[in-house]
Order: sequence, then structure tokens, then C-alpha cells
Amino acid sequence: MDEPADRKRRRVRWLQRYLLNPPVKLLAWAGLLRGHVLIETTGRRSGKRRRNVVGLLREGDTGWIVAEQGRHAGYVRNLDSEPAVRVRVGRRWQPARARIVDDDDAQARLDAFVSHSHAAAVRRFGTDLTTVRLDFMPEARHQRAAGDD
Repeated sequence: MDEPADRKRRRVRWLQRYLLNPPVKLLAWAGLLRGHVLIETTGRRSGKRRRNVVGLLREGDTGWIVAEQGRHAGYVRNLDSEPAVRVRVGRRWQPARARIVDDDDAQARLDAFVSHSHAAAVRRFGTDLTTVRLDFMPEARHQRAAGDD
């Protein structure tokens, strides 16, 4: 394993988990953080709901995430195991199906994000940029599938 990347990944994970993510999750939950959403995955071992803040580029019924830690990120490993996810866009949960796109150019994908500060942060703190594609369910199906909060 690449030792410097592993060390950087551990430092970034600690910083995000304990300092950045708690207040950012609240802002994303309230729909106040432009370009960011909560993604809810199912834990691959526990089966519990896991929620993470991610930057999202939305293009119609398709969403794009660039995971800064790639397949090392817990939520990416979870969606690799169970691709059915929920995404809190604004103040509503929307069901989607996730797929890791290994052959996508994550750097070019970041260039399309509205928030240039988000793209810069992902590039700065990322060690293994990986693209995740979300296919949102059409609105009519979403109405029937709307679950609990």
C-alpha cells in the first residue's frame, strides 16, 4: 500500500469525522448547503443506515459524486455492496441507484461541479478520486417509494 497516501487518508478521515462533518451534516439536512447532499447507504456488515455528506452534480435524473477516497470510503464500499440508496436533495429524500464508474475521468468530472471550492477541496484532500453515478427514480415512482425520514 502507498504509505503516504494511507497516512493522508487517515488524517483526512479523522478531520472530517470529528470536526467538519457534524456541522456540515446539519446544514445539508436542512438543505442549506448548495451543491451538497446527504447520501444514505446500507451498512455492508451491520445493515444499518449510514449517512454521509457528499458534493453532487445533478444532470436531470442523473447525479454525479466524486469520492475523494475512492473505494476506501465507507459509503462507497457500502454502495458497492448495496446500490439502492436515498439522497436528501434540498429537504426531500429521493431514492436512487448508485454505480461506481471506474473508467470515468474524475478530474474532468470535478471541473463540471458548480462549487469550485468543493472541487478544490476534493482535489486537495483526495487520495484516490473515483466517480459514482446516481440514477434517480422518476418522480411518479418516487411518490410511491417515499419512505420514512
